[in-house]
Amino acid sequence: MNVLLKNFAALGGAIFLAATSTAALASWELDGERSAVQFMSVKNASVAELHHFRAITGGISDTGAAQVALDLDSVETLVPIRNQRMRELLFETVRFPAALLNAEVPQSLTELPIGQSRDTAIEVEVDLHGVKQAYIAEVLVTRLSDGGLQVVISEPIVVKAADFGLDGGIEILREVAGLKSISTAVPVSGQLVFVPESD
Repeated sequence: MNVLLKNFAALGGAIFLAATSTAALASWELDGERSAVQFMSVKNASVAELHHFRAITGGISDTGAAQVALDLDSVETLVPIRNQRMRELLFETVRFPAALLNAEVPQSLTELPIGQSRDTAIEVEVDLHGVKQAYIAEVLVTRLSDGGLQVVISEPIVVKAADFGLDGGIEILREVAGLKSISTAVPVSGQLVFVPESD
């Protein structure tokens, strides 16, 4: 499930970041208090559980280069021992402390009038567990009343653990927890809010 969380989180963050656009000669930073990346895991074929990361940082440069970092040590499953197992057995956070999401943000998105939204597709590169994979994320971008940009994943992204070499870690988690099965493909969702950086 750790893998799922990470993949979700990674995808979700990348998508949000990509959906957020950079205003001309301006840069944006992620508002961690209003942002969330969630992922769902399924154990024993029928028990679905929602997880998230407590620490997310990132920003968009004045050239439109966006990056979001998910602190894998901050994975939250609401079960302390499971959090620990995911960190150590799945994510291997000592070696791979973060999942990075990179994208090029179209400047046109930052020109949205306050209160207006736009559906778009963004290509996001996810750097997780030493492996990079590209995904197309369908997102809904909205210009908020305070000038920020909200990016919501409109269609959950399905991430496969094997794409990042995490399938072995999931099998170890299954054995340690005494479960019959843990899904190796998980949907990622969430929202990211970016605000203009202050001078």
